[in-house]
Amino acid sequence: MNPDMTDHLVRQDEEYEYVTVLVGMQLFGLPIEQVHDVFIPSGITPVPLAGDGVLGLLNLRGRIVTAISLRQRLGLEMRLRGQEMAVGIEYGGESFGLIVDGVSEVMRLGIDSREPNPVNLNTHWARISQGVHRLPEGLLVVLDLPAVLDSQTVAKAA
Repeated sequence: MNPDMTDHLVRQDEEYEYVTVLVGMQLFGLPIEQVHDVFIPSGITPVPLAGDGVLGLLNLRGRIVTAISLRQRLGLEMRLRGQEMAVGIEYGGESFGLIVDGVSEVMRLGIDSREPNPVNLNTHWARISQGVHRLPEGLLVVLDLPAVLDSQTVAKAA
């Protein structure tokens, strides 16, 4: 194996890479390998009897995508429609648009800087978090996508 390739593999193993999103004033991290698209959601069709946080369905370049509100999943009040962004993710063979207040940047953080959830982390947040990174501007909460898209929510959306 080429030495440059080996060095690259070692570096990737020593850091996490996240697409960061904002909900309220809080920064959340999505593992970059699970993010496929960033887009402005439009034309969300409501789904009767959908679970908490399921806003409905939307068409993303010919694919039907379930729109999930991260605000609702975190127990926060909804914002005015039309001011959100969406992060396209794939999970369990299905496509989802995770609706957030904004998309920030891609961050690379050392594997040793990740910590377990603090004991005083909001219970809604702790339920869908894999841990945190302490940054100079505050906490980056790492989202656990299987918990955000739990089977109860996914089943009700379908």
